[in-house]
Amino acid sequence: MKKKVAIFLYSLAAGGAERQVSILLERLSRRYEITLVLMNETIFYDVPKNVRIVFLERSLPFENGLKKLLKLPLLAWRYNKLLQSEKIACSLSFMTRPNYVNVLAKLMGSKCYTVISERSHFSLQYSYGNLQSWINKKLVSFYNHADLVVPNAKLNAQDLQKNFGIRAPMRTIYNFVDVDKVQESAQEPIEMKKQGFAFVTIGRLDAGKNHALLIEALKRCACAAELWIIGDGVLMDNLELKIENMGLQGRVKLLGKRKNPYKYLAKADCFVFGSNHEGFPNVLLEALACGLPVISTDCKSGPREILAPRNELLQQTADVELAEYGVLTPVQDVEAMAQAMALMINDEKVRYNYKSIAKKRALDFDVDRIIQKWIEVFDG
Repeated sequence: MKKKVAIFLYSLAAGGAERQVSILLERLSRRYEITLVLMNETIFYDVPKNVRIVFLERSLPFENGLKKLLKLPLLAWRYNKLLQSEKIACSLSFMTRPNYVNVLAKLMGSKCYTVISERSHFSLQYSYGNLQSWINKKLVSFYNHADLVVPNAKLNAQDLQKNFGIRAPMRTIYNFVDVDKVQESAQEPIEMKKQGFAFVTIGRLDAGKNHALLIEALKRCACAAELWIIGDGVLMDNLELKIENMGLQGRVKLLGKRKNPYKYLAKADCFVFGSNHEGFPNVLLEALACGLPVISTDCKSGPREILAPRNELLQQTADVELAEYGVLTPVQDVEAMAQAMALMINDEKVRYNYKSIAKKRALDFDVDRIIQKWIEVFDG
């Protein structure tokens, strides 16, 4: 009889954690009886037919923050009842609200093995000085009641331990990439014509991902190149206006969400990433799997662990850094990003060096290697 496992997150929208869960469902449903628990009806990724979907609630995407807070005990009570009635052996949650609910359910009497996966650098994710940040910095103490905390980067683990006093058992498991599937999907043609050197990036259009940095850097870069931005979000209109005001309508293309972003990665010349803070960016792994040279801000956390694994992880660059597997630039430094972009266009030797080792680095994070670590969590 298969062990019963619940995998719990807010939704299966088009995001990095959601993409990781979709692959986990595909791989682990062969070994376990999995119940996918969601709080919102959005499902962007495919779900295996043998995975049961349960909605703990059907909340609206932009629900009031105070209402979200007040509902936590009710959602935890519902989740505890679900875990008990379904005789779930292990409950794995992703993202902060599901993590709080998962741990509260344990405090209400759930007997299953409770695992929470923290996907962000908590200090930076909630550094904005608003009420939401203050509340989350208080609630994170609940993590101490989990049976296991799984950060997706070493710096995220250090942050939880050092800055929030998390003493629960902890094990870092990096994000993974299905290299074979990415490379297969990358073979599809794209519907638009590439004109000259093309940079590409992927991510939600919000302040944290800082696409504005890339647009401004492209403007300063004294080279003819274009930038493809894949993703949607609250800043779509702002970015469209910025592109128009900077006279970049012909060079910056907002492509929206794409079911298969890999075909665009494979047709571009370089991946660029301007994020202010991260957990462990899947898109860098996917770009490497497509054989792309990578430029990324040296944000906490993830990019340095991927592109400069032999360096001190707490180090952050103050200039353009030619790291082992890609180029790192200081966070929010438009001039450094512009220099790195110009370097990648003009220096063919640098570009092809990174291109030649990209897929090899991606294999270090291949799903077949990382998935075994999750099996050890469930079976341990």
